[in-house]
Amino acid sequence: MTQELTPYHKLVKSLSKDDIFERFPDVIPLERTTGEKRSDSDYEKTTDVVGSSSLFAGHDEEQIRLMAENCIVLDYNDIPIGSGTKKLCHIMKNIEKGLLHRAFSVFLFDSQNRLLLQQRADEKITFPQMWTNTCCSHPLCVPSELGFSMDSMNGTNIHSLDTAIRGVKSAAVRKLKHELGIEPEYVPASNFKFLTRIHYMSPSNGGWGEHEIDYILFVKSDGKVHANPNEVKAYKYVSAEELKEMFKCKDLKFTPWFKLICESYLFDWWKHINKLDDCTSTTINRML
Repeated sequence: MTQELTPYHKLVKSLSKDDIFERFPDVIPLERTTGEKRSDSDYEKTTDVVGSSSLFAGHDEEQIRLMAENCIVLDYNDIPIGSGTKKLCHIMKNIEKGLLHRAFSVFLFDSQNRLLLQQRADEKITFPQMWTNTCCSHPLCVPSELGFSMDSMNGTNIHSLDTAIRGVKSAAVRKLKHELGIEPEYVPASNFKFLTRIHYMSPSNGGWGEHEIDYILFVKSDGKVHANPNEVKAYKYVSAEELKEMFKCKDLKFTPWFKLICESYLFDWWKHINKLDDCTSTTINRML
């Protein structure tokens, strides 16, 4: 029996490319994006990009700067149509109108098959202090993280799933270094295993939220962690049973995407950690 779509799901599904540009005039069409790699703290001024906003009142300066990163804006079918700042994509009022972007979630396991968790830093603007999977972030709207090089663009299907997976793997290597200090040599892009995509929406605090198509990536590594305190408050390796015990603790808070993935998929995937080919899916799992 087909489950009836929620009103929000119907809204997002109904939006055409033209509808998205009309609703969100600050979204830059893909063909007009500069390809500038605004990432981490590689730029000095962001006031012209993110603007002044009461949404930022009391928040950390570094995290505000990161709100100028250019995310990949998508249509319902996960086709990139343009770029929008991290701020634009995470304002709840925009999300309520259907604005959707691409994300990824890394699940890193050590040689003992323990999962590396992180607790998001107090400084984080969205979902601060919550426990979550190893690394959760967004590919930038630049060729390498869209999944192609400028030299090969004419011969690459930039809208294919394989291309998108290549891009999010590149972004995952970058963010594991930025957030957890894990050197790229210990997590090469070729070692990541793509499992599936999760489409979800969740409000956060203070007018912020998430609405993403989230690429799930598994990787095994014993690379040393040097956590960035502006990103990560704490981290720990856990077994499946230890994670289940954490979920029973009412004092611990978890990110909504992590809870969704755990409730629906993670523990089964974990059982098959050495034969993940049986767990992969090209379907977008809609959780709206």
